[in-house]
Amino acid sequence: MIARFQRTPPAAMEADFVIVGAGSAGCALAYRLSEDPRNHVVVIEYGGSDFGPLIQMPSALSIPMNMARYDWGFASEPEPHLGGRVLATPRGKVIGGSSSINGMVYVRGHARDFDHWAEAGAAGWSFADVLPYFKRMETSHGGEAGWRGTDGPLHVQRGRRVNPLYRAFIEAGRQAGFETTPDYNGAKQEGFGDMEQTIHRGRRWSAANAYLRPALRRRNVQLVRALARKVVIEEGRATGVEIETAAGVTVVSARREIVLAASSINSPRLLMLSGIGPAQHLRDNGIDVVADRPGVGQNLQDHLELYVQQQATKPITLNSRLGVLSKATIGARWLFLGTGLGATNHFEAAAFVRSAPGVEYPDIQYHFLPAAIRYDGKVAHKGHGFQAHVGPMRSKSRGSVTLRSPDPADRPVIRFNYMSHADDWRDFRHAVRLTREIFGQQAFADFRGPEIAPGASVQSDTEMDDYLRQHVESAYHPCGTCRMGRAEDTGAVVDPELRVVGVERLRVADSSIFPRVTNGNLNAPSIMVGEKASDHILGKAPLPPSNLEPWINPRWRESDR
Repeated sequence: MIARFQRTPPAAMEADFVIVGAGSAGCALAYRLSEDPRNHVVVIEYGGSDFGPLIQMPSALSIPMNMARYDWGFASEPEPHLGGRVLATPRGKVIGGSSSINGMVYVRGHARDFDHWAEAGAAGWSFADVLPYFKRMETSHGGEAGWRGTDGPLHVQRGRRVNPLYRAFIEAGRQAGFETTPDYNGAKQEGFGDMEQTIHRGRRWSAANAYLRPALRRRNVQLVRALARKVVIEEGRATGVEIETAAGVTVVSARREIVLAASSINSPRLLMLSGIGPAQHLRDNGIDVVADRPGVGQNLQDHLELYVQQQATKPITLNSRLGVLSKATIGARWLFLGTGLGATNHFEAAAFVRSAPGVEYPDIQYHFLPAAIRYDGKVAHKGHGFQAHVGPMRSKSRGSVTLRSPDPADRPVIRFNYMSHADDWRDFRHAVRLTREIFGQQAFADFRGPEIAPGASVQSDTEMDDYLRQHVESAYHPCGTCRMGRAEDTGAVVDPELRVVGVERLRVADSSIFPRVTNGNLNAPSIMVGEKASDHILGKAPLPPSNLEPWINPRWRESDR
């Protein structure tokens, strides 16, 4: 069960726009909708403050996602293709949402991802259409001129790459015959290069810092801390949001529109609690059907990844900095100076590559880390080591989010159905073997010891599959559960202007609307959705489409590199 909220809001509230969720898209929406002082905006957020070093210090990234104070605590049902394993599904329960507990990695996605969206029925969401919004939202420090924003709220930087292992990783990719790229968020995603971070002046630059705090300085924006129970719908029109606090249940009324920006887990859950979803599932839970939308909660996607770990022969990795004294020194330097190892997420080198000839654009992503440790920080190699997080980008597996009960405080049923397609196993085996090839290049000769994981004993397809079944982890990129598409598409939940099909004055704007998961981490495209949604909601003409052409490898039909 979700803990009941303990704060008291105003007795009755009304606004022009009511946004549910102060996450990546919700913060952007609050900022843009309130630029006109005539628009009164209320943001409903169940979580509390992001104040304090555990969130604001970049290197502490593994801590808040494991804290009930900041995380909803969701988990998958036992995954049938992973031996019944239950995988954590962290979602931010704090202002800034998951942008306040994520790894601060900034990836727009590949141009062809958004072209696919448009081809799948999301008219107006091709790369040419969304690039202007990516540029509007960011201030890029070091990105490719002409492709990057220069005066947006979201600061994006690159790490200092002091550790020589970062450059070794990029050089190893080049030695293996792959491309390098000066900016994977520019014209050319494909290749090995520097990883980008949502960090500014040594601090996590979450959507709360970039968007919500400036918005809250305006007199026309209010933040209400409460549990959203459901959308109130009268005669096919959304009129308010029912919320719960210690004082009881009340309604925040909307004069114009309600926008759900509550995540790919909570947005479909709220729709179903409000009577919008698969009709039989709603009836089974005793909920009156307002709109029979079978796609609500379906199409759940995620990225899985594996840590390929190598022992290091030199004492230069972060494994030596995991002791209490080292952590205290790092924390003190960050607290007083905003610099040092506390001011980075340590993901400072990356790669996007294609798995085979005939694959037009990258379908494998790498995060490189000069340490051998789980992403959640729970298990570290006892000696020195380094690792690559690797995984295929476009899994064919699909899952669902459904109701466990009609109680708004009950956790939903999350079934990712990971690795349910045979191609996923083939793609993952290739990704692991490719990582071994990269670590085996001359660039790592001075640093490379024996393989830690999967280990030299894991070689055959059967051995590899057994290891994957036990060790793959979520990259925490759930999306797709309120899919955007043509209004006549029975599987679509929202139309290309993000209006919920079958209900007036209600939209969804977060990663749940993605028709298909994008290449890379989802924070950037989620914020972009909030930016673009604001123009649709306000009835503004979309930003003029871009005429920039992305780089596509001219050898893609003949070679993987």
